[in-house]
Amino acid sequence: MDVTRCSWVTDDPLYMEYHDQEWGIPVHDDRKFFEMLTLEGAQAGLSWITILKRRENYRKAFDDFNVEVISQYSDWKVEELLQDSGIIRNRRKIESVRKNAQAFLKIQDEFGSFDAYIWRFVGGKPIINHWNKHEEVPAKTKESETLAKDLKKRGFSFAGPTILYAFMQATGLVNDHVKGCFLYGKDLAK
Repeated sequence: MDVTRCSWVTDDPLYMEYHDQEWGIPVHDDRKFFEMLTLEGAQAGLSWITILKRRENYRKAFDDFNVEVISQYSDWKVEELLQDSGIIRNRRKIESVRKNAQAFLKIQDEFGSFDAYIWRFVGGKPIINHWNKHEEVPAKTKESETLAKDLKKRGFSFAGPTILYAFMQATGLVNDHVKGCFLYGKDLAK
């Protein structure tokens, strides 16, 4: 399909598929939310395509992002993950996944689901922006800063405002498809 996409998308088929089928589409599945929190945290300091190419490895390494299982990881399991060449072998990032799983479960207990918790930060529906070009898209927003403060207070790590804005874009809390992109103006909530 010969279409115009957001300028950050390369000609890599994996990147195009991610942009076309996932990025900006509203998520309401807690496991998917945890997956994207984990992947966005892993991406810190790296390119997104680096993580995207390792996504299946992350799913295998982290028990398909089952938060109950991950929250119980032993120190031995963390050491095992540090030897897994299919993921980013950064101790702080790997330990944060276990820590975040524990905090994620507490949010689920308090709000009934992570979905119920997270959508409150955008008033229950996606923020739809109208950027002319990618360079206008901010790295963080007041919403991602508010979310980052709340998650930090709840024990999350690798969840700063820039990481969380990328997470919000990825999970459709924010729609930042720019004017000119074939997905701009489309109702992605279908």
